[in-house]
Amino acid sequence: MIKLTPVERSALRAEAHALKPIVLIGEAGLTPNVLKEISLGLDSHGLIKVRVFGDDREARVAMYDTICQELEAAPVQHIGKLFVLYRPKVETTKERSTSGKGLREVTIVKPSPSGTKRPSVTKVLLKGNERVTQGGNIKRAKPQQKSSKKSALGSK
Repeated sequence: MIKLTPVERSALRAEAHALKPIVLIGEAGLTPNVLKEISLGLDSHGLIKVRVFGDDREARVAMYDTICQELEAAPVQHIGKLFVLYRPKVETTKERSTSGKGLREVTIVKPSPSGTKRPSVTKVLLKGNERVTQGGNIKRAKPQQKSSKKSALGSK
């Protein structure tokens, strides 16, 4: 279990104030699937809120302790039926592919208007349906589809 100083805990409580619970624990209690979802939430967000739908205070305290011990998370706050948990995010590196659909990086070189100065060079990310014209402008390869229903409503 991670130990937090009172200053760190206070800062995390302030940061968690605006958060909404991302995991809800129902009458089935703390199942392995619920623990897995809490772990995934901690991995992606770092700081999460969990809501428990149960009236037994001792059971909620036991759940809070169990979650913190099993997932190696730091207990930040426990108010009523809300738990605030913290665990440092897992850093994952995503490799950008330049092939296939999706975003691709293109370098646009435009000559200076007078022709005597250096050309301007800009790097732009293009979406799958965009292309660069000869003038260096970005255009969609296909025009955006228009709804026949919306155009019929607009003419009335």
